[in-house]
Amino acid sequence: MATQKLDKLDKQILRMIAEDARVPFLEVARACNVSGAAIHQRIQKLTNLGILNGSQFIIDPEKIGYETCAYIGLNLKHPEKFDGVLEELKKIPEVVECHYTTGNFDMFIKIYAKNNHHLLNIIHDKLQPLGLSSSETLISFNTAIDRQLPISDVIADDEE
Repeated sequence: MATQKLDKLDKQILRMIAEDARVPFLEVARACNVSGAAIHQRIQKLTNLGILNGSQFIIDPEKIGYETCAYIGLNLKHPEKFDGVLEELKKIPEVVECHYTTGNFDMFIKIYAKNNHHLLNIIHDKLQPLGLSSSETLISFNTAIDRQLPISDVIADDEE
């Protein structure tokens, strides 16, 4: 995948919206010393290039009753059925991430469950029927770091 060339204005915009996605375009425009229309056009360009992918509110799973976060490595009996398994995983609302991986697992998923009993039910009733040869579950006690790439560190102004 090709890296997109970003100019100084693009980088400044990315830094500001990465810090606060709800910052008004007019405020970004003032800080960048350009018009609001220019910011709107740049945001549209960054979206069209796939650099920006939407915006969302982040729901705290624990606050709505999902107290268990688990990561599960999955090994499939028939790895050639990745696509079908992926489609079935999409139907399980507690599965919030799925990655194809190297190493010990064919796939690695992140799940939120109400408690350990609920997690057991998901594994037994929803995951095992997908044709797993094995799985390994790791329960997360707490998220120590949860962030996006820090724009100021990964996109330096001198990289133009």
